[in-house]
Amino acid sequence: MKFTEQLWEDIKPVYDAILQHGFVAELMAGNLPAATFQYYIQQDALYLADFSRALNQLAARSVRPDDMLQFTQFAQNAILVERALHETYFVLYAIQPETKKMPSCFAYTNYLLATTSLQSLAVGAAAVLPCFWIYRQVGKFIYQRAIQENPYRAWIDTYAGDAFDQSVTQMLALTDQFAELASPSELVAMREAFRLSSRLEWYFWNDAYTQNRWLV
Repeated sequence: MKFTEQLWEDIKPVYDAILQHGFVAELMAGNLPAATFQYYIQQDALYLADFSRALNQLAARSVRPDDMLQFTQFAQNAILVERALHETYFVLYAIQPETKKMPSCFAYTNYLLATTSLQSLAVGAAAVLPCFWIYRQVGKFIYQRAIQENPYRAWIDTYAGDAFDQSVTQMLALTDQFAELASPSELVAMREAFRLSSRLEWYFWNDAYTQNRWLV
């Protein structure tokens, strides 16, 4: 069994909880409140900017030129998606730009930036992997089940493309390569980083669904 397959087994309950979340169910049904979707897109744009920074940190710390190039391309793609949100979906869904991160976005981005900066390259890769992998799987789940007349169809179709699927496959291969060279203690840290980021994925969806704000 590949190391990444072990990682997925570790977070299966988290993934199932995401699929069962009200945000996902209502998004598929097309009855997700507009304000909830707007909150999500606003926070996602802020998240992607820092996600790109985290990937650039991994690129800068890479030893092999191929790894450096791969992480740089991932970082560029994240910014391109962030730009697309502003240029397309902010307009299409009448969303106003947000400059303030809400609790889960703040926690998730700061965790990724700290981990990719302070932990090993392998642990950093494991930390960013859930954003690739869980998003692809959830995106496919929603795409296959969403009603055709869904008001969010334009956004749903984004994550069914081959380009994103290829990026996830590349990131999985990269993580498995790092795992092959990792020490036993590093493998433990990789699993913990993957689990924590996966949990933060759930919190990100949940913050949008509840439109969570800073309470104090």
